[in-house]
Parts: sequence; structure tokens; C-alpha cells
Amino acid sequence: MGLSMFQHILVPTDGSPRSDAAARDAVALARSLGGRITALTVKPEFHVFTLRPSEVEGTKGDTWDVDLHARNFLAVVEKAAKEAGVSYQGITATSNHPWKVIVETARTQGCDAIAMATHGRSGVAELLLGSQTQRVLAHAKVPVIVYR
Repeated sequence: MGLSMFQHILVPTDGSPRSDAAARDAVALARSLGGRITALTVKPEFHVFTLRPSEVEGTKGDTWDVDLHARNFLAVVEKAAKEAGVSYQGITATSNHPWKVIVETARTQGCDAIAMATHGRSGVAELLLGSQTQRVLAHAKVPVIVYR
């Protein structure tokens, strides 16, 4: 399978500098191949760990902030796509397991590649947190392009 097979690239983003750089590179790749981009950001699920109403006050505002950040993360990819003349779609999902959403979105949206950043954790951080990128690599049914 050659690169020309990559006509619809899924670009997961978490708003980090590495993720933004990977998104810009993925947009450039899509442009060179005449392809399109679907950007995805995954918000964490909101959990209430208290039953006292006084401790929950104001949490709705926090939820809106998460939505704002998600829109901002996608806006970076959308801007790069528009500047490059690449067709763009943005999706926001909610899950505490981003890798699962990434793999499922690639399947349901008919993407033929996933392009994402690795965050370069090592040692104990990698052991404890695991790597979303490694999990995507292990479970994706389409090629995964990893930007370092």
C-alpha cells in the first residue's frame, strides 16, 4: 500500500505543542495526496466524587471550560486545513480512554490512516500512564503515522 492510499486521515489532537505540530504535518501530507482530514479531540468524562452540594457548585462552569478547550484544540487543525485548502471535519468525543475513541472513530468515519503525536513519556511515567499512541498502534486496523 502506497501513500496515495491515504485519502482520509484521522488526526487526534489534545492541544499540546507536539499534537499541534503533528496536525500541521498531517494536513501537509493530506494536501500533497489530495486527501482530507478529520480531527478528533477526546474530553475526559466528568465524575462527581462528592455528595455534598456545596462542593459541586460551579462545576458546570468547569464543564464548559472543557468544551471551550476542545473547540480550541480543533480550531488549530481547522485553521491549518483551511490555509492548505484541505477538506476538514472536526469531532469532539467524551471518554476516559482516548485510544478506544481514536480507533473507533477511524473505523466509523472510514479513515484510511491515523496521524498522531507521541508525547515521549519514558520510565515510570510511561509505565504508570501507558501510551495512548502505543494502544492505538496495537489496536488500529489502519496504518498509524506517528510524529515525534
